[in-house]
Formats: sequence, structure tokens, C-alpha cells
Amino acid sequence: MYYPDELIEEIRARNNIVDVISGYVRLQKKGSNYFGLCPFHNEKSPSFSVSASKQMYYCFGCGAGGNVITFLMEYENWSFQEAVKALADRAGVALPEMEYSQEMKRAQSRRARLLAVNKEAATFFYYQLRRQQGRIGYEYLKNRQLTDETMNRFGLGYSGLNGRDLIGYLKSKGYGEDLIREAGLASADERQGLSGKFWNRVMFPIQDINHRVIGFGGRVMGDAKPKYLNSPETEIFDKSRNLYGLNHARTSRKGSFILCEGYMDVIAMHQAGFNQAVASLGTAFTAGQASLLKRYSREVLLSYDSDGAGVNAALRAIGILKEAGMTGKVIDLTPYKDPDEFIKALGAEEFQKRLDNAGNSFFFELEQLKKGYDLQDPQAKTEFQRAVARKLCEFSEEIERENYIEAAAQRYHIGFENLRRLVGSYAAQTGLAQPVIRPKSGTSSKETAQDRQIHNEKLLLTWLADRPELYARISKYISAEDFSEGIYRTVAQRLLEEAESGQVNPAAIISMFEDETGQREAASLFHTKILQPDSPQGQEKAFHDIVCAVKRQSYERDCASMGTDVEALRRAVAGKKLLEELSKTHISLQ
Repeated sequence: MYYPDELIEEIRARNNIVDVISGYVRLQKKGSNYFGLCPFHNEKSPSFSVSASKQMYYCFGCGAGGNVITFLMEYENWSFQEAVKALADRAGVALPEMEYSQEMKRAQSRRARLLAVNKEAATFFYYQLRRQQGRIGYEYLKNRQLTDETMNRFGLGYSGLNGRDLIGYLKSKGYGEDLIREAGLASADERQGLSGKFWNRVMFPIQDINHRVIGFGGRVMGDAKPKYLNSPETEIFDKSRNLYGLNHARTSRKGSFILCEGYMDVIAMHQAGFNQAVASLGTAFTAGQASLLKRYSREVLLSYDSDGAGVNAALRAIGILKEAGMTGKVIDLTPYKDPDEFIKALGAEEFQKRLDNAGNSFFFELEQLKKGYDLQDPQAKTEFQRAVARKLCEFSEEIERENYIEAAAQRYHIGFENLRRLVGSYAAQTGLAQPVIRPKSGTSSKETAQDRQIHNEKLLLTWLADRPELYARISKYISAEDFSEGIYRTVAQRLLEEAESGQVNPAAIISMFEDETGQREAASLFHTKILQPDSPQGQEKAFHDIVCAVKRQSYERDCASMGTDVEALRRAVAGKKLLEELSKTHISLQ
């Protein structure tokens, strides 16, 4: 729903960002700002800054930044509307009722009813497990060494011996047969009517990242098939875009996720303290699930079963993670089949060691490849080395490819230059690796003119956000047109207008950008590090140099456009005059 800008600003202003973030991050005041460990990446030294005066946060480590609304959107993975609503409730601000079309009303109502009936079913299963009729399920979970606290945290339950019990319970709560069937909790039969989908099973509620029950997994008690049964896909349950345990794991802040195969593996790892564990939902790992994980971390540790099926699943997952631009590592579980068995046998401390020593996914692939060759046979050994060279072509970046060539040559006793030439040969034949233009000897990458231009503009915006009263002293020389087009000019336009009126509000400026990328970039414009000289004279010179640099860049852009743009010619003539005057003008900071 669209909310008026004035209402959003009221809600933002009535939620002090320091108070809100303090509920998530331990902050310590240093100077005028507050600092803590960034909740969006793993770090040991605090680089996460919260400014009470600007009502903004910014991490100098990972670049996360924004206002209080942005923070809740990123941390809780809420939509803009959800974050605004939460803050409105916190501040006691009434939001206008949403106006839906008839179609939107039906869709929202249907989704709400599906979530409601699933929540009620989860409640039914939960209490069944803790009664006499659920004793078989409770004993099974106890034998798997789960504590009552763990069972409660994951909402584990039991479906009962008769699937019709659930149907009767849901009907008593006012839910109709069509909705129960649509939620995947029952199926219809012409002879028997409606029958429950789950019976005599330990139940695992599947929750989305906001802890809403969207489906179920059930583990049968006995030898019936299938051993595990999942809810069918529904309007609220897309198996390819959800992960079991992510609602808990996303706030672990461990810097990586552990991806495993089953519900029990996830639960056992969380109980042992590894609360970054997640699992796919009865299907192979998907690109959609990789994208979901990428919101929170770039590294995934694979903890699949050590049997053939688990190895194949790991190989597929490695490829998907690469496609998503993520790093995958493989945990060695030998001599045990899965992480649940491993932790029960050797304990959490030993499992942590395996995590710390998780293997590089590329060499895991090569080790699986190696099993298909008899390396005692010269021809087979040659074929294996050729296969290694072809795999190395997958690295398109030269420095990464060179590092892996060197490591593979050492591991498999192949001459480095021989392997390097072979990789180059395959790359040229297939086009898998792009040829790299090598810099001439003695040269190194340098900061470009555009880099310097952007840096100077960010410095000036940061300085004016900190000390808006300075704009009155440079307004004759600097306008929004002196900034680069795009986000820099957009922010400058708003900031300079506010500075002129004496009411600068960086947090509100961030709200101008709807997407997370825009908000991050806007936040960075107000947090560029300024090296402040000790003396007042040095500070005045530094500020003067930045103002002159921004004006000079603007003048040079106009000069470059004069041939095709009459307006640029006018600006260049005026800019030259102002630049000459500015260079001779003293700007006081007092």
C-alpha cells in the first residue's frame, strides 16, 4: 500500500534509530556516534556506526546502511510495508486502512485463511504430541536425544493414528473442507470423503522467514512408505523458495550457513549450538534457495550425507552456489553418515573442528572425479589430468585460475607449467576462459579520474550533512548541477535545499530510494571518512580544496560537452568565472 511521505516521515521520526537498533545490536557510544558489531556480516572489531543526529546507520566493513526502516527491512527481511507497520505500532501511529480491489481482497483473504488453517493445524499437532495418544512420537524424538526445549522451539508435533481427527478439529474451529484440502492437509475421495494427509507421523511445521507456518513435513512411525511426507505446494508454500530452519538461522550471524538434507539434521545441529543450519524441503537444492541464502551470507558449508546420493546432491549444490556467486565448502563427516550421527557420536566440539576445516568445493569435485580413473595406468592418469585442466577452465578470472592451477599441480603432482599450458589450450579451444590483457611491466592499477570525482562529491556531501551551516558560505559557487548525474545529483538537490532552510534530514533523504541498493548507496554518501587536520587552518584548507575540486570537475564536464550542448557552454563560461573567484576566496569554518 502507498503511504503518504508525511506519514512515513512521522513514523520514522518517532522511532529513534539508536533505541530500535539497540534491541538487536549491543551499541557503545564513542564520540557523537554509537558503534557495535555489524549484524549483517561476521566481524570481530566494531565497524557498525549508528548516528543519533543523522538517524542513520552505516557499516564501514560491508557497506550496509540506511535509516530505521531500512534496518528492519534488512534485519527482519520484511517488506517496506511490513517495516513501516511494525514501527507505526511501536510508536502508536495509526495507519490508514488498505484499499484493495475485489481481486486483491480475494487473494489476500485466501492467503490469510491458508496461513490461519496451517497455524491451527500446527497447534493441533503440537498438543497431540504432548498427550497420551502422541506418546509414540514423543518417545521417538526423545530417543533421537531431543530435549523438550528443542521440541517446543521447532513446534514439533504428532498427527495421531487417525487423520480425520485433525479434520474434525479444524471444522470445529470454523474452517471448511475446501480450505483444508487447499492447504494440503487432506485429500478428497468419492467413497470415503475427506481424509487426512498425515497420520501416525511426527510432524515438523515448516515456517517462512517470518515464522508463519506454510506447510508440514511428517516422519512416519513404523515401516510405512513414504518415510517422509511433505505438504504439496500451495499458494503460500513454494518448496523451491523456502528452507527449513531459515527462520531461526537467518539471525545466527555466524557468517555462513550449514546446508544439510533433513529436518532432524537441522534440529540436532541447532540443539548442539550450530544455529546456522538449514535444509531443503524434500527436493534438491535450487537456485531460488541459493538466492534466499545470499541475502544473509555468501558462504555455505555443505553437510550432506556421506553416501553416494549425498555426494551427488553436494555436487549439484556446488554448481548452483557458483551460479549464484556464492562460496561453497564441504564438511567431511566420515566415518559417520550424517551430522546428526556425527554429533551424537563425537560431540559438538569435534563437529566444530570439521566446520573449521571444511574442504574447498572445487577440490571436492576433483576428488569425486578422481574416483573414475585408475591413476596407476599412465593413459588413465593422463585423461584425469586433462579432466582437471578442463575443470580449471571454469575460472574466468585469471588470478583465481592461476591460484587453482598452482594448488591442483601440487595436489596431483602435475608440473605447474605443463598444467598451465594445458588449461590455456582448452580455454582457447572452448572459450571457457577469456583471454586476459596483461598490464605492462612496472605499471599498476591507479585511481581513475572518475573515482576521484565521485570521492570528492561524497566528501562534500558528508561534510555538509555533518555541518549544514557551511552551505551558506559556498552556495554562490556550488549547486546540485555540479554533482554527477544519478544518485549523487538527486541527493545533492535534496540536501542543498534542506541545508538552505537549515533543516537537514539525511534519514529522510534515504527514504527517497525504494530499493535496498539505492538506500545503501545513499547512506554511503553521508559516511565518507573525512581526514580532519588538527588545526582550524588545516580544516579550512581541506574543506576549501574539496569545494574547489567539485567545482573544477563540474567545469571540466561542461567544457567536454560544449560542442553539442549550448547550455553546457553557458555553464562552462559561468563556471570558469566562479572557479577563479573561489580559488581566491577564504572559507571560514568558524
